[in-house]
Amino acid sequence: MDSSQQDALDRLVAEIGEEIIARYNAGTPAAPQANHDQIFAAGACRVSACEPLTGIDSSLASQIDHTLLRADATAADIRKICCEARKYGFASVCVNPYWVSLAAAELAGSPVKVCTVIGFPLGANATSTKVAETANAVKQGATEIDMVINVGELKGGNCDAVRQDIEAVAAAAHKGGAILKVILETALLDDNQKVVASSLAKVAGAEFVKTSTGFSTGGATVHDVALMRQVVGEEMGVKASGGIRTLEDLKNMAAAGATRIGASASVKIMEAAQGKAPDVPAAQGGY
Repeated sequence: MDSSQQDALDRLVAEIGEEIIARYNAGTPAAPQANHDQIFAAGACRVSACEPLTGIDSSLASQIDHTLLRADATAADIRKICCEARKYGFASVCVNPYWVSLAAAELAGSPVKVCTVIGFPLGANATSTKVAETANAVKQGATEIDMVINVGELKGGNCDAVRQDIEAVAAAAHKGGAILKVILETALLDDNQKVVASSLAKVAGAEFVKTSTGFSTGGATVHDVALMRQVVGEEMGVKASGGIRTLEDLKNMAAAGATRIGASASVKIMEAAQGKAPDVPAAQGGY
């Protein structure tokens, strides 16, 4: 898109925004006056439209990373979760690195962030691979990075290797303006190892510690979230992920100290919060 096309598109977006605000303040439904032909003429190659929702608890939705990390996820699946994230106002969409550029395009102009996973799901990649993966993800549009620690080195007592691994990824993320969440894979650790891993993440400069990938032997527990919160204090975020499929699960994790929730059942959780669906676990695998 050249500068004249970008200027035209910017003006069009501004006009639509002004019209929506005016109609909202007047108490009438918003109806943008521009049609698709105008938008494409201004240089857009795709238009994404999502049905607006009302009665959403934004404080609840803004805690959730709407997640799709299945190996068989298609481009259509990614577009669908991006549309859902726009509707509900989720904190981010979390996708595998291959899909970052698509998610970034679908979410352009919205407050929903693009999150991706690094060294996923085992964490045993070389640090240089994790760094390169992070740099590329940030370049493609990711602003939140969820990395898996080297679990084997942690369990083997090589704390320096774990810290250096996190530090290197943190540096790559921060260089591109992204934040870093460190996945401990708590199901594989004892409490002492969870404390050590959380401390190393804090020292290494991460913004969050995170419980699980959702692809190991277990997911988030209230105990683990509370323990991680105690270790990192109020200076860092704590993300609970893995097996969180109901509104009650989310509330329990938040009460234990989680400030972010990773879930693939995000829509079901929000529907339960709105009273539109029973609060029962969604039938889905992983995460």
